[in-house]
Amino acid sequence: MADIKLQTIPVGQLGIIAMKNIEPLAQKVDSYIATWRKEREQTEDANALHFRGYQRDSYLVAASNPRFGSGEGKGQIKDSVRGDDIYIMVDVLNYSLTYKLCGNINHMSPDDHYQDLKRIIGAIQGKANRINVIMPFLYESRQHRRTARESLDCAAMLQELTALGVSNIITFDAHDPRVQNAIPESGFESISCTYQFIKAMIKNVPDLKLDSDHMMVISPDEGGMGRAVTFGNYIGLDVGTFYKRRDYSRIEDGKNPIVAHEYLGRDLNGKDVLIVDDMISSGDSMIEVAQELKKRNANRVFVAATFGLFTNGVEKFDKAHDSGLIDYVFTTNLTYQKPELFDRDYYVSVDLSKYIALIIDSLNHNLSLSDYLNPVDRIRRILEKHRNQE
Repeated sequence: MADIKLQTIPVGQLGIIAMKNIEPLAQKVDSYIATWRKEREQTEDANALHFRGYQRDSYLVAASNPRFGSGEGKGQIKDSVRGDDIYIMVDVLNYSLTYKLCGNINHMSPDDHYQDLKRIIGAIQGKANRINVIMPFLYESRQHRRTARESLDCAAMLQELTALGVSNIITFDAHDPRVQNAIPESGFESISCTYQFIKAMIKNVPDLKLDSDHMMVISPDEGGMGRAVTFGNYIGLDVGTFYKRRDYSRIEDGKNPIVAHEYLGRDLNGKDVLIVDDMISSGDSMIEVAQELKKRNANRVFVAATFGLFTNGVEKFDKAHDSGLIDYVFTTNLTYQKPELFDRDYYVSVDLSKYIALIIDSLNHNLSLSDYLNPVDRIRRILEKHRNQE
């Protein structure tokens, strides 16, 4: 049960708006909060006006995004949200949803999901006490900096949401958290999933030896080195990295193709290796890095990525697993997961619903998120328990 003290008055009556693209995750989050608040110890103020509607069976607010035959859409709020503390959950990467455009079936793109989010914010009409957006994968976060005459889409999105009245934006493992500099006076949190990954690894690989003699953390490129260093420091492991040599004379699929992966780090001979990254897109880089690790006599190879997009399918990971390149792949349920992933014995889904519920429950009471943003103590406890069982 979440340990939230009722002496802290809620910002407003809690309301969760689940965009259609994230409904299963939002329903699990809602269930956690409803259970906690029913079990939570009451105080003499529990029946006061500012605790009106505090304990309910569900905090989900009915909302929808219908579309006209032309493809144009609108946002609808079907419950009152006046004075509420609203949390809108959205997955901009859920391509499984479709809509009709002049008789044709279109799959929804991140742009479509973002427009629907703005429509829902517009439908609230400024009646809510506070609007918070939980966007696990930050829209356009891969276009976070300018290297030529390019748009700064992520920064523009953040500024647009705050201009529409959003007070807090919560995301997970942002591609580059420095993009928050675009909204220096607004609430922005990029939350790490390190603790959840370590917990999932210990549960699924019980013989894992989490020490520097038996394991290393690897970043697949120089951009993710900070993430790997943080992961390694939490566990006490050495860190290595690959840097990508690219052919800047040509562009393929919107980027310069990789010529080779060069390794920087300590000897890998006989060690288990954990490759950490923010996302698996096509998966080519991950598999190429796994091949390089095996060339250096690495033992087992595990892959942990917050967002498993698998844009070119999962068959290449099937082959990598069958050939002994990759032992396990860990990704979260923060974005849409291909149904076929759950048929793979090497795939582990890391559930973040309880974590999100804790964040919403705390923010509704205007409490600090520092304990959730810094998981050192929780990681230390789970590592100590695991090592005592070895």
